[in-house]
Amino acid sequence: MKKLFQASRLVAVATLSFAALSAQAQQTVRMAVTDIVGLENLQREFGGFQKILSEKSGMKVELFPVPNRTAAVEALNAKKIDLVLTGPAEYVVFKKRSDAKLVVGFSRPEYYGSVVTLVGSGVDGVEDLKGKKVALGDVGSTSRHLSPIQVLADLGVQPQKDFQVLHVNRNVAVEAMKRGDVAAIGINRTDLPGLSKKFPDVVFKVIARGRDLPNDVLLAGAHVPDATVAAMKKVFSENSPALIDAVLMGPDENQKFRGMAFIPTVADSDYNYVRKMYATIGQPQYAEFLGD
Repeated sequence: MKKLFQASRLVAVATLSFAALSAQAQQTVRMAVTDIVGLENLQREFGGFQKILSEKSGMKVELFPVPNRTAAVEALNAKKIDLVLTGPAEYVVFKKRSDAKLVVGFSRPEYYGSVVTLVGSGVDGVEDLKGKKVALGDVGSTSRHLSPIQVLADLGVQPQKDFQVLHVNRNVAVEAMKRGDVAAIGINRTDLPGLSKKFPDVVFKVIARGRDLPNDVLLAGAHVPDATVAAMKKVFSENSPALIDAVLMGPDENQKFRGMAFIPTVADSDYNYVRKMYATIGQPQYAEFLGD
């Protein structure tokens, strides 16, 4: 009788253990990406990544579209999403408005902002921009707005005080620069080859190069258990090649990650230079998403 009781107990323990493992395997993790609008676009860029991450983690990863960055942080705080992939400028706001946890960095090789003019424009250095107009990219863009602003400030040329800032499309900005309406434009490294191809009649000149920018980062909401965050970190560490290949399946937006690596040691202090950028443009509280 005693042996029968012990056997029954072992079966019960095994059943409970299997149930616990099954529950973990069926855990649903909802993920958003802040710079991709619409479910169709999100699936096109991250559908392959979703599939591989689900397989490697044993969790059910679902893609959750968000219309903008403000909606993303609100969804994270409301526990409607569990993970969000976002850029450096967005991260500091997420951290300010939530207790989001760092999971892993998505590196972007040669990710920096530059200030560019045209050969023969008479602008040979940043000091020549004083009293002139500089065209930058979308408000809040880390590499096309904040980084060019900061590199000029680091070199002693202050926005609005020493030069006027305009926010216009890159192609429009080049046309304006050709006409002499603006003295320089702020772009990131990946923009220059495309602009050179589109405007073969002009020769661009970089007069200021920003420092390398912090990584894009995958965040977990404060409600996500530390054990789940640790498990996710382990998945990225042990399956980097497969997950990188999956990221690069995205045909458009994700090509900025070509040559990437996952950074498990990403830290909040890595983003202090971005906080400095916010202060430079007069937003030292960095509590609101610029441009939303």
